[in-house]
Amino acid sequence: MNIHFIELRERLIFCIVFSTVIFSILFYFSDILYDLFSIPIKSQLPSKSHIVAIKIVSTFTVPLKLSFYISLIVSLPYFILNLWLFVSPGLYKDEKKSILPFLTSSILLFFSGVFFAFYIICPIALNFFLTCSPSNINIMINIENYLDFMFTIILGTALSFQIPLIIKCITKFDIISKKELTEKRPYVIILAFTIGMLLTPPDVISQVLLAIPLCILFEIGLLTSK
Repeated sequence: MNIHFIELRERLIFCIVFSTVIFSILFYFSDILYDLFSIPIKSQLPSKSHIVAIKIVSTFTVPLKLSFYISLIVSLPYFILNLWLFVSPGLYKDEKKSILPFLTSSILLFFSGVFFAFYIICPIALNFFLTCSPSNINIMINIENYLDFMFTIILGTALSFQIPLIIKCITKFDIISKKELTEKRPYVIILAFTIGMLLTPPDVISQVLLAIPLCILFEIGLLTSK
């Protein structure tokens, strides 16, 4: 038992050190990181509008927050790798064959959700809100609000992209059958919009933009389940 605790502690230390190194690198290049991350909003802003820092400390906290969030996302595969290396010695061969593809698929779906949110959902949502503004209003975007808006949508979408795997698991272990899930499709649609409401900023457009992919992911989960 002590050996397992020692190994667990070592792997936790590895993860902390790895994420700290990634964070330090990202923070050093935070100017470049910010330029890349602000592409969705800069491409939508009217000519006389600007991104501003409202608080004095924002010039420090914004790069810090941006580097921290992205370092967590980038470090995720390494965290899962260490979890797998810790757990796998105690698994049977057939268990390893079923769990390893699941973990790999989970990582791929997570990053697919990140890219889908950044390149599809966020630009559409930003375009909608900025074009709805009256023409005589000069738009000033608070950089901290922008980061919170973006990462709320990105994280919510990335987690939502796990739906096909969740459906596959609950049908594989007979928690609920594929037929029952199909019959409950109307309730799933309502649930998708509820999740969209909880995982996105409090506006209808962001909620709909997340809820529609959730419904599609649900159908994909049904198609891939037995």
